[in-house]
Amino acid sequence: MSVDHYPVSLVVAGQPCLVVGGGPVAARKAEGLVRSGARVTIVAPEVDAVIEWLPVAVERRRYRSGEAGHYRLVVTATGVSEVDTSVAADADAAGVWVNSADDVAHCTFLLPAVHRDGSVTLAVSTGGASPALASWLRDRAADACGEGLGALARVLEDARRKIQASGRPTESLNWRALLDGQMPRLVREGRLAEARRLLDQAIG
Repeated sequence: MSVDHYPVSLVVAGQPCLVVGGGPVAARKAEGLVRSGARVTIVAPEVDAVIEWLPVAVERRRYRSGEAGHYRLVVTATGVSEVDTSVAADADAAGVWVNSADDVAHCTFLLPAVHRDGSVTLAVSTGGASPALASWLRDRAADACGEGLGALARVLEDARRKIQASGRPTESLNWRALLDGQMPRLVREGRLAEARRLLDQAIG
């Protein structure tokens, strides 16, 4: 029986996270963590110039055995198999979630291809089989959905709060019918007042 991966969105804001490695792959991983509000420490003897612009703590040295256990989440991307394997083993032994770049066998979580628009995140994973396919699918999905997803989420969030304030369950509204209708187009065209009126009518 095959086992599927369990997709989640981790809340890492304010959490100490470690990135081992100073190259472009490590920089991308660190940037994603920073964007999510994590407190990032990068450990590597040398780091790319782009890392200098990130709001992270940089320690120019080699990884020390066991230090992965002091963090909430760890990413290792040195490109040196022995180092990445050691980091992953330390993290796993300490019960810390770890991603080892391009090494699915030593990961306890995988990083999907991501598109963001406001609070909306589109994430696509192939379980590590093909990052290129994941990126291609992400781009296709983002193009199909179009712009304005973040604004649409804000409008719907306001509507949910109105329903909750009235004491009714949010499931009482046919959200799917609204989304299959003209609402996404109204928001995409910047006609937010019309979109809100449509929702108010549906809420009743």
